[in-house]
Amino acid sequence: MFLRLHRLAAALLLSIFCISSSAAANPGTAVQKKFEPETLNYKVMYKWGLINKQAGHASLALTHDSRHYHAQLTAASEPWADKFFKVRDTLNGRMTYADFTPLFYEKIAHEGKDHKHDVVRYDYSVPGTVSAKCTRKVTSKGQAKVDEEREMQSEGAAVDMLTSFYYMRRLPFNEWIPGHINKIDIFSGKRKELLSITYNGIEDVDIDGRRIPAYHVTFTFTSKGGAKTSDDMEAWIAADESRIPLRMEGNLPVGKVRCFFTGKSKAPSKK
Repeated sequence: MFLRLHRLAAALLLSIFCISSSAAANPGTAVQKKFEPETLNYKVMYKWGLINKQAGHASLALTHDSRHYHAQLTAASEPWADKFFKVRDTLNGRMTYADFTPLFYEKIAHEGKDHKHDVVRYDYSVPGTVSAKCTRKVTSKGQAKVDEEREMQSEGAAVDMLTSFYYMRRLPFNEWIPGHINKIDIFSGKRKELLSITYNGIEDVDIDGRRIPAYHVTFTFTSKGGAKTSDDMEAWIAADESRIPLRMEGNLPVGKVRCFFTGKSKAPSKK
């Protein structure tokens, strides 16, 4: 259940919304927006029949200096859920301040008895191509299970599970019609996937008793052969200048996980 927290909070909590190199290569595909230092907070709810219980929480902090944006997503399961499967995850990312081009991504995951560490370092030395050196280490009960290195490549643009959040927040939803699909490659330490973002139109979403207009989108992840690597996820992004993801949800074998925005606070700027 908690393994979905990454994609529902980082999809992040694509999310999942960043200008990245995609907008640099195709200026017309993104809203030209800067983000001030901020922290976005979320609660993760488990829903199954009459059961509707908070299973975890997540925060996404963004700061910047004169050259870079620095993002960090932290996620954790609640104490009651720790008894079944404990999650303490941190995602770190660095992007250019000029256009959110991703430069570095790191995922440090403590899930159950496993510790995972993924790193993606981007390379733009070949015009029109995004390359990345990726490493992945997994240990379980102190014993090494995985120690891998691989290179990935994409034509034009690529993001990861953290910078994808800012990629989506800058997409021109207001110019699209329902059914429009935007695609971009997404890198992890494990593999390259194709992320398809389908625009479904504007809907009102209930957040703590308030009805807020939001862009409804569907996220689909597929492998090189076109097979789905996970179930689709749904997200609702505020249809205003903030473009904050307000709600995300995905199905589980039993029940579903829902992620709700609970508030925003200002993060300190990096000098």
